[in-house]
Amino acid sequence: MNADPSPRGRGHEEGWGGASDAGPAHRSAAAVRRVSSAQSAPQVVLVWRAMASFRLALIQLQISSIKSDNVTRACSFIREAATQGAKIVSLPECFNSPYGTKYFPEYAEKIPGESTQKLSEVAKECSIYLIGGSIPEEDAGKLYNTCAVFGPDGTLLAKYRKIHLFDIDVPGKITFQESKTLSPGDSFCTFDTPYCRVGLGICYDMRFAELAQIYAQRGCQLLVYPGAFNLTTGPAHWELLQRGRAVDNQVYVATASPARDDKASYVAWGHSTVVNPWGEVLAKAGTEEAIVYSDIDLKKLAEIRQQIPVFRQKRSDLYAVEMKKP
Repeated sequence: MNADPSPRGRGHEEGWGGASDAGPAHRSAAAVRRVSSAQSAPQVVLVWRAMASFRLALIQLQISSIKSDNVTRACSFIREAATQGAKIVSLPECFNSPYGTKYFPEYAEKIPGESTQKLSEVAKECSIYLIGGSIPEEDAGKLYNTCAVFGPDGTLLAKYRKIHLFDIDVPGKITFQESKTLSPGDSFCTFDTPYCRVGLGICYDMRFAELAQIYAQRGCQLLVYPGAFNLTTGPAHWELLQRGRAVDNQVYVATASPARDDKASYVAWGHSTVVNPWGEVLAKAGTEEAIVYSDIDLKKLAEIRQQIPVFRQKRSDLYAVEMKKP
């Protein structure tokens, strides 16, 4: 795949900015819905000249207990997505490891480390922006659920540590405590591309509307959540939350899940999805391993924000969602 001639994006764990967003896709690696190009949408914070459209790919990977196999297969799917024109590619949560508190210490790595080095290399090889799902990260004796993002030259653009840990208890259905082994992050994370500014969350983060609102304030038009909902929360809330975040903030929302493995100790819901700012589900995978492609159309977002101008209509004299730290 040829290198994109546009300037390399910049990663942010702090700061402000604005850019573009995400659009239509399909249900696995079959027919891709193509969308007309358009002008860049108005920004909430900053404005720059962004490219009118781009292709997003979500890789719904089947995760095994063999880390090296997971990494090798992920890189293979990344290459396939690049050959289909994807400019931004996302892996799922815990793409190199089974999901579970007993697995996090065993599979944890430094960043940079073994798995992220491979991601850096394949991002450079394919000249894409790569959202590395997440991996268990070890740093200074603590473990984190961490997403690393790489640019088309292989540079580490951003690193996001999940800030809301998945601690729930639904009697008779599921009890899980990430906090038994993981520590929470304490920073927001956005990164810039020639196409748009992207905001990152991981799985349970999607339940917290304030995070998405802050990302919208910072100019994000695409929010990406690598995530692994389960067979209790998945059918109830997976799509609902994505549509809510998309409509409330007039952004595109994309989620990348592992494929379902009914024999795993934690069974992921699957159904990697793309939702547009109108709340329409534009793409949804099934439960099997798949690549979902989405051609991102900025005109659609601009039209929605013009037709329903909620950002201009907010009553900042009565309420506000604000960051407690930069």
